[in-house]
Amino acid sequence: MVPVSIEGCTQGTEGGGARGGSISLGLLIDFIVQRTYDELTVLAELLPRKTDMERKIEIYKFSARTRQLFVRLLALVKWASSATKVDRSAHIMAFLDKQALLFVETADVLARVARETLVHARLPTFHMAAAVEVLTLGTYSRLPAVIRERLVPPPSLTPTERRSTLRALAHIVRQRLTTASLPCDVRNLKVENGRATFTVGQEFSVSLTVMGDGPNVPWRLLDIAILIQDNETGEGKPLVHSSQLNWLRGVAQARLAAAGLNGALTALRFFCRSLSLELLYTQTLRLCRDRLARHLQVDKYIPGQKLQVSYWRELGCELGYRLIIGAEGESLCVWHVPALAGGERVAAALTPHAPSMERLLAHTVHVRSRQRLNDLKVLLNDLGVECMVGGWPCVLACSVVSPCLRAEQLLVSVGAHGGKLRARVPAYPATPKMAELAAVLGAADLRALRPLLTQLRFWLVARRCEKTLQHLPASVCEHLPFLHGADHPLSKLSPDRLYVTLHRHTDHILVVEMKEVAAGSTATTSSSTNSGSACSVALSFHLAGARRCTPDECEDDSSTTSASPATARCFLKLHSLVELDTFTLTHGPFTPLDTPGMQPGKRKLSSNSTKAVKVRQPAYFLPELAHVVAAADERVPFVNLAQELSNRGVTHGGVQPEWGGSALGMRIVSLPLAEGAPPHAAAALRARLLAATVRLTTKNQARVWTAEIVFHGSPVRTPNPKEQGERRCVYLQYELGTDAGRTADAFLADWAAIVHLHTLLHDFMLRPAQERETLWQGVCIRSYTYRSLVLGFGPGQRATAVLQWSAGSQRYTVATPAHQPAANAHHLLHHHLDHYLNWNKDLLSLGVVLRETYAPLLSLSRLPTLPQLGLHHVRTIMPTPTFTLLAHSWRKIRIIYAGAYSLEVGIRGGNVVTIRDGAYSKFDRAPVVDEFAPAQGLKAFLSRYVEDNISARLLAEDDNPPSPMSPMPPGGLRFPAPLTPPQPHTPHSAPVTPHPASPAHQMGGGSFNLTSPPGGAGGAGGAGGVGASPASPLAPSPLAPAASPHPPPTSPFTTWPASPSLPRPSPGHHPSPRHHIDHKGPQASSTSTASGRGRPWAGATATPMAVSKLEALCTPCEPPPGAPPGPALAPLQRFLACVYMKRAMQRAVQQEEFLTLVSVDATSLTFRCDTACLAARVALHPQHMQSLHLQLTPLPDNKDNWSAEDLQVMEKFFEQRVAIAPYRGTALQGWCRALGAPPAALPSLVALMRAELVPVAPALWQMQWALRIPPHGPQIVPAGQPAVLLAKHKILFFICLTRGDTQLVLPLVYDVQSNAMQIAERRDAQQPHLIAVNLHLKRFAEFHQPHGECILWAGVRDLLINFSLPQDAPPPPAPPPS
Repeated sequence: MVPVSIEGCTQGTEGGGARGGSISLGLLIDFIVQRTYDELTVLAELLPRKTDMERKIEIYKFSARTRQLFVRLLALVKWASSATKVDRSAHIMAFLDKQALLFVETADVLARVARETLVHARLPTFHMAAAVEVLTLGTYSRLPAVIRERLVPPPSLTPTERRSTLRALAHIVRQRLTTASLPCDVRNLKVENGRATFTVGQEFSVSLTVMGDGPNVPWRLLDIAILIQDNETGEGKPLVHSSQLNWLRGVAQARLAAAGLNGALTALRFFCRSLSLELLYTQTLRLCRDRLARHLQVDKYIPGQKLQVSYWRELGCELGYRLIIGAEGESLCVWHVPALAGGERVAAALTPHAPSMERLLAHTVHVRSRQRLNDLKVLLNDLGVECMVGGWPCVLACSVVSPCLRAEQLLVSVGAHGGKLRARVPAYPATPKMAELAAVLGAADLRALRPLLTQLRFWLVARRCEKTLQHLPASVCEHLPFLHGADHPLSKLSPDRLYVTLHRHTDHILVVEMKEVAAGSTATTSSSTNSGSACSVALSFHLAGARRCTPDECEDDSSTTSASPATARCFLKLHSLVELDTFTLTHGPFTPLDTPGMQPGKRKLSSNSTKAVKVRQPAYFLPELAHVVAAADERVPFVNLAQELSNRGVTHGGVQPEWGGSALGMRIVSLPLAEGAPPHAAAALRARLLAATVRLTTKNQARVWTAEIVFHGSPVRTPNPKEQGERRCVYLQYELGTDAGRTADAFLADWAAIVHLHTLLHDFMLRPAQERETLWQGVCIRSYTYRSLVLGFGPGQRATAVLQWSAGSQRYTVATPAHQPAANAHHLLHHHLDHYLNWNKDLLSLGVVLRETYAPLLSLSRLPTLPQLGLHHVRTIMPTPTFTLLAHSWRKIRIIYAGAYSLEVGIRGGNVVTIRDGAYSKFDRAPVVDEFAPAQGLKAFLSRYVEDNISARLLAEDDNPPSPMSPMPPGGLRFPAPLTPPQPHTPHSAPVTPHPASPAHQMGGGSFNLTSPPGGAGGAGGAGGVGASPASPLAPSPLAPAASPHPPPTSPFTTWPASPSLPRPSPGHHPSPRHHIDHKGPQASSTSTASGRGRPWAGATATPMAVSKLEALCTPCEPPPGAPPGPALAPLQRFLACVYMKRAMQRAVQQEEFLTLVSVDATSLTFRCDTACLAARVALHPQHMQSLHLQLTPLPDNKDNWSAEDLQVMEKFFEQRVAIAPYRGTALQGWCRALGAPPAALPSLVALMRAELVPVAPALWQMQWALRIPPHGPQIVPAGQPAVLLAKHKILFFICLTRGDTQLVLPLVYDVQSNAMQIAERRDAQQPHLIAVNLHLKRFAEFHQPHGECILWAGVRDLLINFSLPQDAPPPPAPPPS
């Protein structure tokens, strides 16, 4: 459809005259869309033929025109939203105009009538006589007489006259019928209202009367009704046409006049009989044409006399099955060929008023089918099959199996169309060989019928087996791919057999053999009352063991036979076939089939029951089969498991019913000795063993093996309330699989685990009680379940360690649960504790180790280990762990801070630990380990936490460095071989836990203990009160020296002292911190370092301290007095962070050209800034050493350049804004760069520091000077880098302005030469608020005329006071705190 142009619609006058034509808004939109679509279609057809420039011009014109049109439409739509009021006003005005027009027209018409019509109007004279007659009499008698004669009808008879006339006429009709001779079948007549109505044989009806009372007056035919109907094919139409009925009325009237009443009735009878035959013939032809062309045929038809029809033409009978319908006397009769007994019932189906060929055939087929099925009944009764004939259509029901359900009966019927026999079983529509069985029944062949019935009987029993097992874990198969020889016992069984595959046990198959039982014998059926009948089937059961194989694996390949098709790829080979005694299985103990008084569904006997209750089962249920399958399913796993246990030396008592027959169990008589277990401990465990039983239980809808092992009490008393009884049960569960050997191995492995764990506890209990109580103070056994041993230690013994034996690795395992009532930090020593327990196999010493290591490890676990960004001075965006804990052994822990410093914590026992600087080698303390830097001042810091009894020895130490090698003990050195090779480790990966070294007391005489506590074990032990028993793992070796100048080596990665070739666990891949220092300054600085107070190697000597002091070192707390405020951190973290910041300051001083390093010592750093004319000293707090402090001094030649207030502001800013948490070296480097700014800009930078410390009073914004690049700032410099950059005569620095929830990061560039400041921003990433700040600075520079003053601080102050964000610029969200 071509769209209609908008210009075609009429819109009224153009000038906006009176309300002309209007158009709907929806129609207008449709027109616009149609026009646009039309123009697009035209463009699509014309543009391909034009040049590129012409196409562009046309497209532009179309877009401009369409845009203008839709703009007008948009304006119209917006106006239409308020057009309802205008429309309402227009309707009111139109209504008022119409009313005014009506008033004007009415006035005009009335004026015209008054002026023209009423002037000549006259009234006529009245006819007084007619008016008086009408008003008084109500009629008018002066009308002409011709009206009455021609138009007014004569008066009708009165009802009384009509009744008397009809009564007299009826009397005359009765008198005539009495004197007339009527046929014998015409007796159904009715005289009423002067007429006689005859109804003859439900064929026709005739109404007669007489026109007078004379004896010779002929009968008058009033009406004829044909009563014959065609209800099936007539479609409700009359069979005789009205014209035919008129003709028939004339013929009947003529016969009445000529032959009297008999002649008329005879003519009508002949007509109705011919009509019935014609109707039957027509119905037969229609049946042949529509449905029964192959089975029905019209042999002969003589109109009005005879109709011969043949049916069941496919049976091939000699005479054929025919149906003859003809006239006999005055009615229709039916004859059957061949003769049919009971044909009178078929003739009754031929009704005169509604003849139906289909109903006649149905009755005929039914009677003839019953006759044939009765003959078959006699034949089947001779074979012993109970039969019954009945139903419509007629069906022969045969009970093939006894007892037999109605749904399982063999139903034989005769096909109504073809006459063939049909056989079926209602319950199984797909029953095989039904067509063959029907053919044999039709031929009445007894020799072929008997085997077919037998096969059907077996097939039905097989279906009963399937229904019986539908709720059991088994499936019924008729064929399985077996490989066996001809002489195999399976070949000797009956060919009619079934195979029941057990779902849970695929290696066992139940063979069900079926045999037909002769009359008089006993059969195993579903009901014993039918034993001995000819329809009984006996079932016998065989249990076969099979395994999967291929034909090549079979030994007798030449004589193999397969019971399945040749396409099977996997076969089954039988290795055993055992016949089952059905009576024994079904009449054993606890079976309701043989127990008198047992109620079905109950497990108890009823006391008042005197006779057995007979349980009625449905016919399809075979209780023997269900019981045998259930017994096989329950006992086969036990048989397999019992065989596997016997092969492994386990003695058992066989499968026995338990708990009143509700379950099966297998009692274990004796268990073998576990491998590697001592005999005395195993004997003690056997003495406590009461019973061991293996059962099958259900768990989460799955069957599992459950082994119950019952012990008498426990070797040790535990506080667990569930372990207080004298009977202790251990339950072991295993999956029920096809491999019973794996279950037996798992059971023996669990038994071995019980034996090994009991051995550990048994050896512990053999120790003297006094020794156990002395050494195990604070340690207890919280639980012992024979499978796990739980030790409790720590405060209130709330921390736990779970000991178990791992069957897979054949070793003990120690687990420290994370979720428990008390915190447990022993997960750090997980592998070391495992190794210690498996090496010593001593529960007593393990408890001592757990007790002595718990408090130090708990203190160390308080150190934060979360990674932080910016700790590394080069890779600022790489996360670095704050603290990393590495366990070298169970008595030595290494603490790594930020990948730069390393501390070694040694656990001495007796609440004493030792701490030394891990950056120094334990063999040669002159050099420093490349991976770490020495923590200068560590000895002095730790000395503040040493108790008085230990501090005296620290002050008496020699200042000289110790010799690199300690004297060799007598007998030489003996080092244990390393357990595993070292592994590289980075600070950004998970901490590597090295394997522990061999324990000290496992070394023989003359050996040197490498894991003994460093730093004078004898002196520390005496002073600290370390009272360890000789059996304690913390006791020193008897052959170790009493005191040593330096601690012996304890690294498990070292095979020879001072070996530099082997790698050590490295916290990072970056080089040593010493390599980051650029030694560009004078070498005198290093000399001054060596001569400063404190020895650089002092931290290499181990410092003993109490565990409580270690707890104070590692517990987060508020900053100490004299330190700047900050978050709660551990004192050790503050000290290491300050040392790290001091080293970062030293690196920054050596990197910057305008800074000169003067001197460095353990706790301070002195440098000089020539551009600022200042000398600075950065030092740790002399009391607590947990904060950095700055002291600035003007150079002698420039003392007047700086005021005391400015110096104090710079020192306070350094202490409260630079050297504080989170301790970033890049912020310190940015502050150092600020000192190198030109002298003209330094006062402004000091003013920035002052403004941050003391905010400006009338300021709208709060300022913060960012010394390192924030992650949310403009990406000019990578995040985390120093935020102060000096380039020639320009300074780049960052400030953060905060007001409420809005925070702005402003990168400012100050040009010293031009004394101008602006925003430093990349052109490809301009932000609205930065543009606004830049415009504000430009306006400030225009209106502010500096007279030689630096504009840096003035511009920033103006931003703080006067800057406001524009309305259209969305404020950036406040970033998270960095």
